[in-house]
Amino acid sequence: MKNVIGVNKLTAGYADRIVWRDAEFSVGNGEFVAVLGPNGSGKTTLFKLLLGLSRPLEGEIKIFNKIPARGNKRIGYVPQKHNVDSETGIDAVEFVRMGLVGTRFGTGIAGSGMKEAIESLESVGAEKLAHKPLGVLSGGELQRVFLAEALIGNPDLLLLDEPLANLDIKRETEFVRLINEVVRSRRITALLIAHNINPLLPVLDRIVYIANGRVATGAPSEILTSETLMSLYDTPVEVLKDSHGRVAIIGIDESEHHHGRLGHAELDSHKHHHHHE
Repeated sequence: MKNVIGVNKLTAGYADRIVWRDAEFSVGNGEFVAVLGPNGSGKTTLFKLLLGLSRPLEGEIKIFNKIPARGNKRIGYVPQKHNVDSETGIDAVEFVRMGLVGTRFGTGIAGSGMKEAIESLESVGAEKLAHKPLGVLSGGELQRVFLAEALIGNPDLLLLDEPLANLDIKRETEFVRLINEVVRSRRITALLIAHNINPLLPVLDRIVYIANGRVATGAPSEILTSETLMSLYDTPVEVLKDSHGRVAIIGIDESEHHHGRLGHAELDSHKHHHHHE
């Protein structure tokens, strides 16, 4: 299996602050990966490195066997915030089309990319939204449109920053299923930053868990154990599973990490929807 991402002795952060150090892992082609950990642990930092928006302090990160550079057309990216409010009048199809305009067609050609934009909306089951303004769409509808925009250039890697954050349980489950279908049918790789691991557990290949200045990676069954998380956090941690296979992590001092919230593995996924990193 060809590696899409290779990380070797990587230390990340800023001039005055190291976020995490000595990370080593690789992500293979076609893998669905969850990026987990408390707020401020450096999950978004990983995305910035992959997008070429920041550089490692030490070590090496490669994407498609090259050093990351800005504007890589092989990456489809959905940021955490899109600044859409009820006044946003741009139609969904026009927004998706902007994912191509200025890249493949140049900005001046009226109507260019419209067919591709419709097809991209169709591929995520959102063709009915094509001519609705973004401002009237629900959270779940917006996530489909953002995904269509990220997919329009046929990327090899998808980076999704907290796409489940404002969805209720039903839409969360639907959206995870949709991303999984996209990953499997297109044979692309996806990294998804999440607060709640439970909707993702049935479909994940791998977890990248960032906490306490360190990074642990492996299959969900390897990472979501009391032993692994205890060594990561340097504190007693217990991983509990219920009869549905859902996970709760007990024993981490919540206030220290994210203001009274065990965001990365709540059993009660009702509680995390308004929470942002």
